[in-house]
Amino acid sequence: MNTLSKENSDSKNSHPKTIVITGSSSGFGALTAKALAAKGHNVIATMRDAGTRNIAFKAELEAFAKQGGYKLEVVELDVTSDNSVKTAIAAIAKSHGRIDVLLNNAGVMNVGVTEAYSSAELQAQFEVNTFGPARMIRAVLPTMRAQRSGLIVSVTSLAGRVVFPFFGAYNASKFALEALAEAYRYELSGLGIDSVIVEPGPFGTSLLTRSPAPRDQNIVDAYGDIGKIPDAMKAGFQSMYDSPEPPRVEDVTDAIVKLIEQTDKRPLRTVVMPKGMDFGVEKLNQGVSEIQNALLKTMQFDSMI
Repeated sequence: MNTLSKENSDSKNSHPKTIVITGSSSGFGALTAKALAAKGHNVIATMRDAGTRNIAFKAELEAFAKQGGYKLEVVELDVTSDNSVKTAIAAIAKSHGRIDVLLNNAGVMNVGVTEAYSSAELQAQFEVNTFGPARMIRAVLPTMRAQRSGLIVSVTSLAGRVVFPFFGAYNASKFALEALAEAYRYELSGLGIDSVIVEPGPFGTSLLTRSPAPRDQNIVDAYGDIGKIPDAMKAGFQSMYDSPEPPRVEDVTDAIVKLIEQTDKRPLRTVVMPKGMDFGVEKLNQGVSEIQNALLKTMQFDSMI
């Protein structure tokens, strides 16, 4: 996971973009920040707790930038805080003069008996996965509207399209983000701004290892053996990630970079699955797209498709 794909590290871009990435301390965020910087883009890698808990990740990105002579800077930003988002984006827009791309990548994943998660725990899940991107989009849009150009890339999940038992909280937050990103796709289409969605399958990032179990153990115990399934599921996924040939996280990075650098019309949704896996999400997206486009035409919103 610390290596860049050859495709994303060999050439500098003749039309560099200023790109803001959330959740850049690890996983897709860190790898994509490095890949885009290596291609000559101006990358602002944001993360919370950059001076404390994530200081080592900040140092790693800064060392990478210094060694390669890349334009990559790390900025403190907490997507769950209105003030943090507004302050950081205002400073970025002022210092760089523009924001070409926002990559909504920050995320957390609750896996457990859905009933056992309190409303506060569910809210914490939504604060990062749904309201966080909403804050970020509202913060960058004034700059993008003034430019009459921009791209918003929201990383959701195949769990934003299909539902898994014991992923209820995560599913709900990602389904909501999918709807938000798609609505922006239509509403911003006449302003020169695009909104697209990347739907990764199961890849070995820190999401799983940091997945918070529900605190209400009494409810988990009430489910008996069923309540033990989430831990077995997580162990199964971790075994796949630890295998000699784990899913390539770089495949997701490659897909994101391709979308950002694409010059023709981008697809609304891009599914990225590990090699040999097919959960039917491509078929689902195709079927829903036909229904959605027919609906928009019926409502005389053809120009937004």
